[in-house]
Amino acid sequence: MAGSIRRHWKRWLIAGVATVAVLCTAGPYIYINYVQDKPPAALSLDDPPGSNSSGSSSGSGEQAGEDVEGAWRVGSGSQAGYRVDEVLFGQNVTAVGRTEKVTGELEIEGNRAVNGSFTVDLASVKSDSDQRDGQFRGRVMNTERYPEATFELTEPVDFGSAPAVGEQVSAKASGELTVHGETNSVSFELDAQRTADGFRVNGSILVTFADYGVDAPNFGGITVEDEGNIEFLLAFDRA
Repeated sequence: MAGSIRRHWKRWLIAGVATVAVLCTAGPYIYINYVQDKPPAALSLDDPPGSNSSGSSSGSGEQAGEDVEGAWRVGSGSQAGYRVDEVLFGQNVTAVGRTEKVTGELEIEGNRAVNGSFTVDLASVKSDSDQRDGQFRGRVMNTERYPEATFELTEPVDFGSAPAVGEQVSAKASGELTVHGETNSVSFELDAQRTADGFRVNGSILVTFADYGVDAPNFGGITVEDEGNIEFLLAFDRA
C-alpha cells in the first residue's frame, strides 16, 4: 500500500513539474505573440504631422521652401524615446518608450543648420509596462538624479537645398549626446521635411549603454541587449 502511494506521488510530482515547465515556456509565448500589442513602428516622417505641421501653404512651394533661415524651436507634435530589444522569458520582444516632453532650438543659415540642440524629459518616458517604466526611471536611468537627455550639434548640418513643402532631404548630423551624466560624440543620419508653417526632423541615435555608465537592464526574467536606439521626431516652429 505504502509503495503504491509513493509511486502515485512520484507520478503526480513528475506531472506537476512537466506542467509547470510547459506553462513557463508556453505562457510567455502565448502572451507575447497573441495577447500583447505589437510595439509601435519606428518614428518616421510618414507619421501624421502635429497641429503645427499641417495645413495648406499661403505661398508657392518654392517660396515656402526657401524661407527657412532664422531661429526655430521644437513645438507640439514632437516625440522622442527609446527602442531596445529584450529577451522576455526566452521570447524576443522589442521595448519602446516615448514622451512628448521635448524642447529645443535650431538656427539655420542658408541651407545649413549651424546651431541646435534638443532635450528630452526622461522621467516622462512611458512604455506599455509599468514595471519596465519603474525600472527605467529608477535603477536603470536614475531620472531623479539625471532627469534629462540632451543632444547638441558640434558641426553644421548641410541639407544641400531648402525643400519645397512636402519634400524631404537627408543629411548627416554630428554632435554630443549626454545621457546619465555622461557625454559622448555621436554621428547619425537624419531626414527633414518642409511643412506649410515649419519643418520636421526625424532620426535615430545608436547608444551603447556602457558608454553612458548604464548597466544593461536585466531583471525579473528580462534580458536586454547592450545597446539600443534613441528615436526622435521633432516638429519646429518659428522662434
